[in-house]
Amino acid sequence: MKPYLEHLTVTDDASWAMLNRRLDDAIPFQWHHHPEYELTLTLNSRGQRFIGDHIGEYDDGDLVLIGPYLPHTWSSIDKPDPNQPHIALVMWFLPDWAEHLTAKFPELRSTGAMLARAAAGLRFSPATSAAARPLIETLFQRPPTERFLLLLQVLSLLAADRAATPLAATAPNTTSPTAERTRIDRVLDHIHQNFAEPLTIATLADIAALSPSGLHRTFLRHTRQTVSQYLIRLRIGRACALLSSTALPVGQIAGDVGYDSLANFNRQFKALKGATPRQYRQAFL
Repeated sequence: MKPYLEHLTVTDDASWAMLNRRLDDAIPFQWHHHPEYELTLTLNSRGQRFIGDHIGEYDDGDLVLIGPYLPHTWSSIDKPDPNQPHIALVMWFLPDWAEHLTAKFPELRSTGAMLARAAAGLRFSPATSAAARPLIETLFQRPPTERFLLLLQVLSLLAADRAATPLAATAPNTTSPTAERTRIDRVLDHIHQNFAEPLTIATLADIAALSPSGLHRTFLRHTRQTVSQYLIRLRIGRACALLSSTALPVGQIAGDVGYDSLANFNRQFKALKGATPRQYRQAFL
């Protein structure tokens, strides 16, 4: 698993970043976040997307906008065309970049409102995604100036989508002081790299250089969840990916994501997903 806080780089001739990601085997489960907005068009792939506390299915042409510091990943199950790779066309831009544009140009006010809604993630309607797809595919083939103008065109198109669907129930707190965010990023990095191992508040508090009570307050302020709630959602989310994409026994999956007790795993899974692990898996058969 990659480090939790992803660091992105921008080329000298651009003000935002992009990636044409092509994977022959699969889109792996790599839970991460970053300070940029992320717009991702997924092609020739189907599986599950995990965005904050949202777990949902995606298919070819899925288009999603994710707000800053919102944890996310995709996990593929198969490809509509087995002879072609999974494709993710990804565009990243910082909040300051967007704020400067939307503040200076009245024409982009609706785009600013959409970005505010994207704090917890937005999935665009099939019709809008289909309309944006050729623009995004063209964008990746153009020189920097044309790419920039096409990105603005795409964002304006998306801002008009009244059927865009919110994804996560809560959005991360992006106004935390830098020092506080650094502490929490260290904790989140450790949780995401070791979520299947026993984790104690004392250990996480040491990583954050805080008292246990200080960690509790800071973590809750940043993620709007307790450490325990966050860890349960992460473990259950990973279990969902394994249940839908592998034939591993439920008991083995429970152990692989950090549960010593199968009964506890089943109880927490049903509380979060409204179905038992076996019922959840049955939906993908």
